[in-house]
Amino acid sequence: MSRKKIKSMFGLFKKDPTKKLEKEYKALLEKGRDIQRSGDLRHYAQIMEESEEIWKKIELLKAENGK
Repeated sequence: MSRKKIKSMFGLFKKDPTKKLEKEYKALLEKGRDIQRSGDLRHYAQIMEESEEIWKKIELLKAENGK
């Protein structure tokens, strides 16, 4: 077996780190939506900043993995 084939076999069991971040990102967007609807725009802006940071991490991980 080639090294590439062996590596891909074990990659099956490796968790995708972006999945967790995407879930967290989606939750923050929903939370931000609810806060915005309640009228607390300062808190909404804070939540959106947090979500942007998570999105940057997701994009970085995707670029590293070539997705």
